[in-house]
Amino acid sequence: MSGKTEETLSYEQARDELIEVVRRLEAGGTSLEESLALWERGEELARVCRRWLEGARARLDAALAEEEEGAQGDAEGE
Repeated sequence: MSGKTEETLSYEQARDELIEVVRRLEAGGTSLEESLALWERGEELARVCRRWLEGARARLDAALAEEEEGAQGDAEGE
């Protein structure tokens, strides 16, 4: 686990680290304390990924709305 703060992680970094956390948890062989720490880190990483995806969705929605407004404006001007 890199231990980077949530604010400094890109989506790809968070996703890749989350994949590693899941792999380690699925492999087993860790103590309860270590498993809990991995789980908590996984939850943090999932939140980072979710925020990135929600931000991307908001940008797409805004771009689509802008495009739709432009198309309506063009139709009204005809």
